[in-house]
Amino acid sequence: MPYYSYVLRSLKNGILYKGSTENLEQRLQSHNSGLVNFTSKHVPWEMVLFEEFETRSEAMKREKWYKTGVGRDWIKEQLGP
Repeated sequence: MPYYSYVLRSLKNGILYKGSTENLEQRLQSHNSGLVNFTSKHVPWEMVLFEEFETRSEAMKREKWYKTGVGRDWIKEQLGP
C-alpha cells in the first residue's frame, strides 16, 4: 500500500499545511470537516502537492523535510508565483 506526503493550502488565508497519510482523499476530507485541530481554524483546504512513497517511514521523512527551510523553498518553487 502506498503512503503519501502532502501539502494543503487554506483557501481562507493561503497558509500551507504539510502532512502524510495512507489515503489522500480521506485525509483532505478530515481536514475540511474540521476534524484536525490546527486545520479546523483555516477551512477550506485544497491539495496543492503530494508525493507517493512505498513506506510510511519514507513519507514521514519527506513530511519532516517539507518543514525545513530548504523544504519550504522547494514547495514554493513547485507551486510557482
